[in-house]
Formats: sequence, structure tokens, C-alpha cells
Amino acid sequence: MPPTRRRVIALFALAAVVAAGLVVHLVLPSSAATDIAGDALYTVAIYAGVVVVLPRLRPFFVGLTAGGWSVAVELFQATGIPVELAEGFRPIALVLGTGFDARDLVVYLCAAVVAVGADVVVGRSLERGTGASRLLPRG
Repeated sequence: MPPTRRRVIALFALAAVVAAGLVVHLVLPSSAATDIAGDALYTVAIYAGVVVVLPRLRPFFVGLTAGGWSVAVELFQATGIPVELAEGFRPIALVLGTGFDARDLVVYLCAAVVAVGADVVVGRSLERGTGASRLLPRG
């Protein structure tokens, strides 16, 4: 898929994922399901952000980057530093989280795999020129 096209799709996906993440975090009642959804959306947002910045990067490597970043942030939470930072500036908790949970590691990796799969499927669909792909820029 041409880089410009992939970047545009990723930008729209990023906006939708961030909006969904804010709804999950701010509107829905806190539960295990919303925690898992938020974690998955976090990794997908990282994935989309990497594609916006590096649209030529292959999906596998974007997935490694998004999953690796998410796991690194989760492990950083085990230090307690993100909690201290969030006490001084609450929005940082949306980026760094606050508490380590081993389950999150699995969620991040699964979300990265799903994002890679979605990227590959959308890319192949666009290469064939099916569906709404005719509405997107060609370059």
C-alpha cells in the first residue's frame, strides 16, 4: 500500500482509538473489561502512531515496536515512578499508567498481534482496490 494512503488510514484510526480510549477511561464504569479494553486500545494507538510517523515500516516491525513499547511502559510501572509522576501531573497516567499488572503484558502482546493482522488485511484490501479504498488518496 502506498505510504501516504497507509498514513491517512492510520491517522483516522489513531483518532478513533484515542476517542474510544477516552470513553473507556472517562465514561464507562471501571471493571476488568474496561481495564483490558483500555490496555488493548493503548497498544493499538501506539501502533497507529508508529504508522503515522513511519508509514513504510512493515506491519511486523510496527507490531514489535507497539508491543515492545507497551511492555516497557508496564514494566516501568513496577518501579513506582509513574505513580509519583501522575501525582504531580494527572494526565501522565494516561500515557504511563500507574500500577503494574502482569495480565496487561498479555493484553498488550495480543493487541499488537491483532493490530498487525488488521494492518495486513486492510493493506491487501486496498491493493485490490475493493470497498471504500477508492475514496482514499492514491499516493
